[in-house]
Amino acid sequence: MLSDMTSPSFAELDALPTETLREQAFAKARAKHDVAFFWSVLGHLPDAGDAASLDGAPNSIGPTVDEAVALWREFEGRDLGAQEPLLRAAFIDYLSR
Repeated sequence: MLSDMTSPSFAELDALPTETLREQAFAKARAKHDVAFFWSVLGHLPDAGDAASLDGAPNSIGPTVDEAVALWREFEGRDLGAQEPLLRAAFIDYLSR
C-alpha cells in the first residue's frame, strides 16, 4: 500500500490494478467526506442514471457517501468497458493530489 505521507508518483499509481486504485481513492474520499469526488466517479459508470436517486443535500453528507459507496459496490466485478480508462484517470488524479 502506498504511504499516506507523500503523494505517489504517476508511475507508481499507474502500475496498480484499477480495483486497488478504486479502493485507495474511495478510502481517501470517504475520510474527507468528498461527495463531489463520488459524484464525478458515478457519472462515468455504466447505468449512471441510477445515481440520480441519491440525496446530495449538504446536511446528508455521511449517508450520501455511504450510498455512493454502496452503489459502487453494485458495479464491482462488472466489466467497466470503455469507462475503465476514465475511471483509472480519475482515481490516479485524485490520489496524486
